[in-house]
Amino acid sequence: MKEVVILGAGYAGLSTLKALQKKAGDFHITLVDQNDYHYEATALHEVAAGTVPKEKITYPIKEVVNTKVTTFLQDRVVKINTDKQEVELENNTALKYDYLVVALGFRSETFGISGAEENALEMVNIESAVNINNHINAMLKKYKETQDKKYLKFVVCGAGFTGIELLGSLAEMKPKYAKVAGVKPEEIEIYCVEAATRLLPMFNEKLANFAIGKLEGLGVKLLTGKPIKGIKPETVVYQDNAETEELAELEAATIIWTTGVSGSFVMGESGFAERRGRVMVGEDLRDPDHENVYIIGDVSAVMDPESGRPFPTTAQIALKMGDFTAHNILRQLNNQATETFTFKSQGSVASIGNTIGLGQVGNTSVKGYPASFLKKIIMNKSLAATGGMKQMFAKGRFDLYH
Repeated sequence: MKEVVILGAGYAGLSTLKALQKKAGDFHITLVDQNDYHYEATALHEVAAGTVPKEKITYPIKEVVNTKVTTFLQDRVVKINTDKQEVELENNTALKYDYLVVALGFRSETFGISGAEENALEMVNIESAVNINNHINAMLKKYKETQDKKYLKFVVCGAGFTGIELLGSLAEMKPKYAKVAGVKPEEIEIYCVEAATRLLPMFNEKLANFAIGKLEGLGVKLLTGKPIKGIKPETVVYQDNAETEELAELEAATIIWTTGVSGSFVMGESGFAERRGRVMVGEDLRDPDHENVYIIGDVSAVMDPESGRPFPTTAQIALKMGDFTAHNILRQLNNQATETFTFKSQGSVASIGNTIGLGQVGNTSVKGYPASFLKKIIMNKSLAATGGMKQMFAKGRFDLYH
């Protein structure tokens, strides 16, 4: 009986698990995750802003585990020892494996910016998203006590995909925030500080300008071309003038960090050839140095032959990676050669609140309500892919017509 160990129950890990469980054979699976639930990482911004509760984007891992072939361990991975083919865990004895799937997910990347880790709120998992929402509500209540305007100010650091979606959700919640603080919605101030001058480069300029226009229409103040130089307590320090390098400061009691992510620290701790926690894998998704180790999801870098750069780490590619990894492991178990992973993005859709979106699907641009509709369909498909129809119907987005 061969042992297949899967580390991480995100999009990549669970799609691997589901595909392997369908082909149960002469192997046993052990799934490890530090949580006892899976969460839809693409919806963390909604929990942070308070537009949906955490229960809406989570479900118990045990509900997708077939106990006849799989053992689930709730534990934290400390280190992978590829020489011994062991996984060191925080609370359990080391796990032996014949085949290993590393799908450990992402963490916040501060790029060495002073004070970012200490003075800004990260948004990388359910706990941190809930923490942001609790913080926002606490600051709004503090305004009622102090009448200090800084408690009505939110700053999102970074205007990438995640930052833009978070800004949309925060802006959508302004009327509710205003009620908590006892002010008018327009008194809630939302800022975004971003180094780039061209936002949302994954979309064409027309779509990007549509998003900018919608956010500005919702009262979001976009400070673009302003590299962040440091985060002090309740203050963002940024370069206000590229020529003179003059700095400026923006005071706000709520500062949220969304400038980027890197792969799990475990990759470096375990001696993999990683960069920012990501390993450049072979064409079959295996680690170049270990024929029985697959590295997928946010800890993996897969080269896009068209652009010459790694594919962006999205839920879409993670789900495909997991399914394909299961396919290759089954081939190895049958003494067959692994096959080459190929990926063609079906497009990308971003939301700006619950009723507005924008996206590129193939050669077609979509925006406004149709993009919002499409975004919810994609989220439902993602739920079905990891949790099955039961989770899709229980947690899916069916307010398609608002």
